[in-house]
Amino acid sequence: MTTAVADFAAGAALPSAGDLWLRCPECSASIGAISDREDGLVPARIECDNCDHAIVRSNGVWQMLSRRQHLRLGTFLRDYEEIRRSEGRGSQHPAFYLALPFADLTGNFTDQWRIRGRSYRFLERHLLYLLEERHGNRFRVLDIGAGNCWLSYRLALRGHRPVAVDICRNAYDGLQAAAHYAAVLPEFFARIEAEMNCLPFDNAQFDVAIYNASFHYSTDYMRTLQEALRCLRPGGTILIIDSPTYQRAQSGERMRSERHQAFAARFGRRSDSLPTGDYLTPAIMNDLAELGIHWTRHLAWYGVRWWLRPATAKLKRRREPSQFYIYEGRMVIS
Repeated sequence: MTTAVADFAAGAALPSAGDLWLRCPECSASIGAISDREDGLVPARIECDNCDHAIVRSNGVWQMLSRRQHLRLGTFLRDYEEIRRSEGRGSQHPAFYLALPFADLTGNFTDQWRIRGRSYRFLERHLLYLLEERHGNRFRVLDIGAGNCWLSYRLALRGHRPVAVDICRNAYDGLQAAAHYAAVLPEFFARIEAEMNCLPFDNAQFDVAIYNASFHYSTDYMRTLQEALRCLRPGGTILIIDSPTYQRAQSGERMRSERHQAFAARFGRRSDSLPTGDYLTPAIMNDLAELGIHWTRHLAWYGVRWWLRPATAKLKRRREPSQFYIYEGRMVIS
């Protein structure tokens, strides 16, 4: 029983609907509540009564990585941010962020954002109304691996209550980039710097957890989903969107090798400091179902060229190309 739950049992006042109950990233003790909306009145510092670890909010982002996580993730974050910056990710103009995912105003990644936009359109037209029937018109959603938070922005526009989580908090491609959405939204969402395998939230506070082009960065798929399940209320929903899927693991391994070689040729190192999963297969998804998740696989329409990619690769004797699916996972309640 967490400290928060024990307090309720002892007759303490129940939290308001907007309260978000946190765990200390160092010792996992419950450390109290913040608002699930960005609130300038919230103290910018919280101290854990159990271990005295201090959590601060800087530039709107709650910094909730432990000292051990900082050490373990440091090289990965350096490599990841170096890649993204050198690729020309992000922009100095708010219009770039407000147009996502439907347009890339920089023109640097038009094809990638076309995929993201069509995946989101499918989510919007075919799944969100089902989630709203299931969880209500203002469901609370964990946006895990939120990046610049464009998905949280879109969900907030629709009236939902996102909480954006990522290990990157820079101002061009990470959580701080979400500042561009603040002037547009009537309620600005909370942003948490944290690791997907160690979510700093008390149990059963969310209705939906979404991994938007982020699940394949997990270092342990089972543990990642166990953390999401812990944070979801009974009957909650998990969505995995735009993580590369291959029919055969060999194809995914070839993709991983090609990526490391390309990074080494460009930067002089392989960018393999963190053993991320990088891809999914049907076999992996079957294994993950053992956690008590029923998976439904959805496929958006990405155009004729995309649909023809497997046949083209076979004709040219290239490796199997990745496919993107939307995996909808529902908690099986026995």
